[in-house]
Amino acid sequence: MRIPRIYHPTSLENQQNCQLSDDAANHVGRVLRMQVGEHIELFDGSNHIYPAIITQASKKAVEVEILSRQLDDRESPLFIHLGQVISRGERMEFTIQKSVELGVNVITPLWSERCGVKLDAERMEKKIQQWQKIAIAACEQCGRNVVPEIRPLMKLQDWCAEQDGTLKLNLHPRAQYSIRTLPEIPAQGVRLLIGSEGGLSAQEIAQTETQGFTEVLLGKRVLRTETAALSAITALQVCFGDLA
Repeated sequence: MRIPRIYHPTSLENQQNCQLSDDAANHVGRVLRMQVGEHIELFDGSNHIYPAIITQASKKAVEVEILSRQLDDRESPLFIHLGQVISRGERMEFTIQKSVELGVNVITPLWSERCGVKLDAERMEKKIQQWQKIAIAACEQCGRNVVPEIRPLMKLQDWCAEQDGTLKLNLHPRAQYSIRTLPEIPAQGVRLLIGSEGGLSAQEIAQTETQGFTEVLLGKRVLRTETAALSAITALQVCFGDLA
């Protein structure tokens, strides 16, 4: 039986015993119905794992004894920052979940002219928290020990203007390069822009050109926003990352 992997939100270094967070305790105690003496694996975002044994368990609280601390690096050598214009319904959740599995390091939700999602500030903050939990759950499932950051919502033009030394990429059906023919990727990695379901406006495409984005091709077919994101990330990881 696979040992459950549980994220702990604070550092576990030098700890011998700890109480799981409320969310983790609910999952271990209520959902999995684990008992004293059973084993779990904790990770705290530091790229280490902490094998542990349950010492106290109830439906509301779970305490564990940490048995060891081990480096377990499963991160891709390619740093990817995904700028994803918010999509409707479960599509955004799906994109975040699968992007994390594929090795994305940072995800910034974006608002664009043709974005079909309208949320006030309070609801958007709740969405960000929900998306961060989805990223954590994806790490628990896929074995990553560093949790990608879900940044606050930004306007597309502000995100495009950020300077961080990455190679900026924007998908375009008439692009000069395909991903496999890109020039060398800088050590800082890639900043990948994925537009909305309605695509980017002409003005937004012009802004990406002004901000130094390289247009890349993903074939002759028009892809949905969630398909485009995952296809581009996969291609980047095959060419420059750790997908064989």
